[in-house]
Amino acid sequence: MVDHRSFPRDDVEDISSEASMTRRRKIEHIEICLDENVQCQTSTMFEDIEFIHNSLPEIDKDKIDLTTNFFGLKASAPLVIAAMTGGHPHTLGINERLAIAAEELGLPIGVGSQRAAVEDPSLVDTFRIVRERAPSVPVIANIGATHVKAASDAVAMIDADILAVHLNPLQEAIQPEGDINSEGMIESIAAIVDSVDIPVIAKETGAGISAEVARSLEEIGIDGIDVGGVGGTSWAAVEYFRALKEEDDVKAQLGLEYWSWGIPTALSIIMVLDSTELDVIATGGIRSGMDVAKALSLGAISAGVAHPVLRPAVHGSSLDVIVELEKILESLKVAMYLNGCQSVGDFSSRPLILRGRLVEALKSLDIDYKKVARGS
Repeated sequence: MVDHRSFPRDDVEDISSEASMTRRRKIEHIEICLDENVQCQTSTMFEDIEFIHNSLPEIDKDKIDLTTNFFGLKASAPLVIAAMTGGHPHTLGINERLAIAAEELGLPIGVGSQRAAVEDPSLVDTFRIVRERAPSVPVIANIGATHVKAASDAVAMIDADILAVHLNPLQEAIQPEGDINSEGMIESIAAIVDSVDIPVIAKETGAGISAEVARSLEEIGIDGIDVGGVGGTSWAAVEYFRALKEEDDVKAQLGLEYWSWGIPTALSIIMVLDSTELDVIATGGIRSGMDVAKALSLGAISAGVAHPVLRPAVHGSSLDVIVELEKILESLKVAMYLNGCQSVGDFSSRPLILRGRLVEALKSLDIDYKKVARGS
């Protein structure tokens, strides 16, 4: 068990290098996510989606098959342990517990941004532990859109099966030391795609991905989109609390104003799938098996969770992480049973009831909500 409040500061406070700044942020982000309410103040819009109950499912719940194709690799369920951390000595244990859970359950797992380890090789083990503890599941590397030269190193560092290129302009705009120069980013991502020989996905970090952005990414060869929509952890909120600590009143005010900026997760999934042929991972406010089921019913190939397993990964054991994930998987099975879905792919043919803010948003975007509700 780890007490995050006792994380030492001797290796980060008195060093002004870029690597040390990156390292410090890793711990601050974890502490804030655990100690403060940093959830979005608006929803995922999943509450505007309802299933039509099937009183005669005609299947055996115990024979439901959760296995799925995850970018050409087998996953035991359409659930990803989403990118969280790494890059500080005290995150090694967190990633180890998450990886053990991923291996036990056969789930894909991502790591946090690997920039810190590229800058400081002494931190490589905080990421490499994921592959060591999860040797047989899909592992997702993580690098920023402008870090072209680091992409191959990030993949090799953890023998990754997939590379995620994270997009976080909102967080950077609020972050006291944020990088707000996005010129040439699409060219950088294209170069990253060309530099590696594994699938590359683009991953937002809480503000969602629009149809226009998704089309631009598809054109340069991206294989998939992790929508990272509004409804879960707000990284503007996280940076608000960091700005308060730094006594940066301007950035703190921006954090308040943009706390829930972006595209709700359900809407982002629909926007991306309506305009591209890309595979979609649903992250952003996924808190239950019902949320996973709704994401799958919209066409996502998988859903990712982070916040629900962060606390057990920090304060508990790998078993505690497994328990939380099993709750989600069991709920997903119940949703499948009550929809008469023998396999994950069956969701695509099940009709939905759409309502409220989601329908209004789809109408305003000229997306046929009735087509979405009917399924394929």
